[in-house]
Amino acid sequence: MSNSISNTERAEVIAQALPYIKRYVGKTVVIKYGGSAMINDDLKHQVMKDIVLAWLIGIKIVLIHGGGAEISEMMEKVGKEPQFIDGLRVTDRETVELVQMTLSGKVNKSLVNLIEVTGGKSIGISGVDGRLIEAKPKNEKLGFVGTITGVNTAVINDLLGNGYIPVISTIGCDQSGDIYNINADTAAAHIAGALGAERLIMMTDIAGILRDKNDPSSLIPEISASDAGMLREEGVIDGGMIPKVDCCIEAIRRGVKNVVIMDGRVPHAILMELLTNEGAGTMVTG
Repeated sequence: MSNSISNTERAEVIAQALPYIKRYVGKTVVIKYGGSAMINDDLKHQVMKDIVLAWLIGIKIVLIHGGGAEISEMMEKVGKEPQFIDGLRVTDRETVELVQMTLSGKVNKSLVNLIEVTGGKSIGISGVDGRLIEAKPKNEKLGFVGTITGVNTAVINDLLGNGYIPVISTIGCDQSGDIYNINADTAAAHIAGALGAERLIMMTDIAGILRDKNDPSSLIPEISASDAGMLREEGVIDGGMIPKVDCCIEAIRRGVKNVVIMDGRVPHAILMELLTNEGAGTMVTG
């Protein structure tokens, strides 16, 4: 805040957040973290501060992250060229080992560390821990890319119950012990549904659902899942927004009260969404 703002004005801003704090205290909010907000260091620090603040006021935060850029970077370092089919990474056995190492190691632990130094309590886990994400092959052409067959939330509930922020990397496993690369948006929808989350926040690199994809001012602030499905069929929602909107609809179908698609590049977008009347992005409701 600017130094020109008085202490009284600062106090008033905080007081205005009280109704929203009361709404969310003790409730579970799942945040899917990805896009530019994960790559830009300044944004990353800001997002972690928002998460820790929300946690400190009593919101149960579950952070689910991707890491596509980091995986591609690691593949290139070892001489493997990333390949994609319909937006999904072709994942052979060597690649799935790189995915596991990068997501559950480098990316996951760096986020845990950042939350801790920001003042939060966090533990990083993967979808393999406690068989959190059970999966099967999605398509043999994709290799070890998985479709979720089950979600076991016991380990998440244990961490939340002990006051931690779970940070989850989205790899899954099957009964034979094979590891699968899982789309983070899809994982977030399934996990939020299994937890009965109050809200799922999907952080992206766009403002939300636009009526005209070339006009940022055409943002739709709120839409029902059925209307979102109709816009998808009409072609208003297309390209990379299709799987994200499908995940929103899936989360609603699984019992999440509402889902927000927001631009993670906007400073303090999480706090704007949770603690103000304005909100951020597009809210998808049941």
